[in-house]
Amino acid sequence: MAPPRVTNYPAIKNAPVVGLAEGNGSFSNIHLAALVVVVPYILKSFLPIIKYGGFKTYLFLLVVTGVPTTVGYWTVMSIYGPRKNDKVVLPGKNIEEYITIHDPELKQLYKGTEKINMQVFHDAFFEGKVDFNGDVLDIMEQRHDWAKFNFTPKLFKYVFTVLIPDVVRHSRGQDEDQVRDHYDRGDDFYSWFLGPRMIYTSGVILNPDVEESLETLQDNKLAIVCNKLNLQPTDKLLDIGCGWGTLVAYAAKNYGCDATGVTLSKNQTEFGNERIVKNGVPAERARILCNDYRDIPSGTKFTKIISLEMAEHVGIRRYSQYLKQVYDLLDDDGVFVFQVAGFRPHWQYEDLMWGLFMNKYVFPGADASCSLGWVVNQLEGAGFEVKNIDVLGVHYSATLYRWYKNWVSNKDKVVEKYGDRWYRIWVFFLAYSTIISRQGGASVFQFTLHKNLNAYHRVEGVKNHYSIHVKLDKEPSLIE
Repeated sequence: MAPPRVTNYPAIKNAPVVGLAEGNGSFSNIHLAALVVVVPYILKSFLPIIKYGGFKTYLFLLVVTGVPTTVGYWTVMSIYGPRKNDKVVLPGKNIEEYITIHDPELKQLYKGTEKINMQVFHDAFFEGKVDFNGDVLDIMEQRHDWAKFNFTPKLFKYVFTVLIPDVVRHSRGQDEDQVRDHYDRGDDFYSWFLGPRMIYTSGVILNPDVEESLETLQDNKLAIVCNKLNLQPTDKLLDIGCGWGTLVAYAAKNYGCDATGVTLSKNQTEFGNERIVKNGVPAERARILCNDYRDIPSGTKFTKIISLEMAEHVGIRRYSQYLKQVYDLLDDDGVFVFQVAGFRPHWQYEDLMWGLFMNKYVFPGADASCSLGWVVNQLEGAGFEVKNIDVLGVHYSATLYRWYKNWVSNKDKVVEKYGDRWYRIWVFFLAYSTIISRQGGASVFQFTLHKNLNAYHRVEGVKNHYSIHVKLDKEPSLIE
């Protein structure tokens, strides 16, 4: 079996052969459902006294054993399930060649060819109990040779005691606390990896054969979004979850539209309004408001709306409610550009472990990262029609790679002000996310949408429907 080919594009961090190894994705809803149903039946068949019970006894056992059976199935499949394929032959090196373990207990457990669980590893790394033998990203590329991705009791505990309650609750107060704790940490913290644009969403590669700067990737994205919106001076633009306000300032400055950004972060609000002033945009034409998206007046109408990688924070529970609110805020002839991160439906256990790491350490409460199909169903259910979808996973990888290099170059500043632990969490996050988004474990979807109404003039969107405007290398020979 021939190994997969490697690439050498300047635009991204290209994976070595070992970095292209497939993981374990063995799972079956049918098998799990069968076990959940059969296990209590088997127990009822031979347990003393209980075996004489009826259907209610069976239902009781079903409730009691359902969660342990599910946990057991996930654990076994994550440990013993095979890799999707074996095209990449792992080197089989000793773990000591990749990482140095300082903690005596961990050193006794993991040595030689005994792989360390990724959750155990990253928790120990954040505490300084282990270190990478070299560049974090380079060693993470080889993770399949030194790490394993089985589900641990600690992961299950987090799912049942934190993740699920957060998904169910997702209150206004929870959103405010989580967003402000994250984004009000300090503008300098974010500038040390986001750079001068201060944009915390994926940029866009326009030429894979050159290494465009981070600023160029973000400028590409700003231009693309504004052109998809077909912004005009007469437009009223709303940016929900506007971050530090860069797109609001850009749109008002370059297209002359009236632009409003909304964020829960006090720091972002102050920064964004200062940026608007510095760019010579009159205050009456652009502003950043420190508001919950739910407080946007329901009677207000906007001709253009954008929401870039904010809906993940809305949560699964309130997702449809959020989209219906956007629908009501949008003019009947308006355009909505919606960008959201998500997972592949044919996941591998590594994807899930990365997602739980992100939820715990980087984006608490951002539980609405779902598959493309799920998002489309939600959008259509809210009354939108999908004009275009661009899948930007590899573009996000390119963006993250530049964030990673910025963060590493500013290590001394970060450690001095925020401590070694914050540096370690973020360097791991940026390195691992560069890989996950490049290999498809997570991605970013950018939608161009409008209301699905009979009276919407779809023909007016043909000129800026860029995916149908193909640039040919040469004129084809037509068929007669």
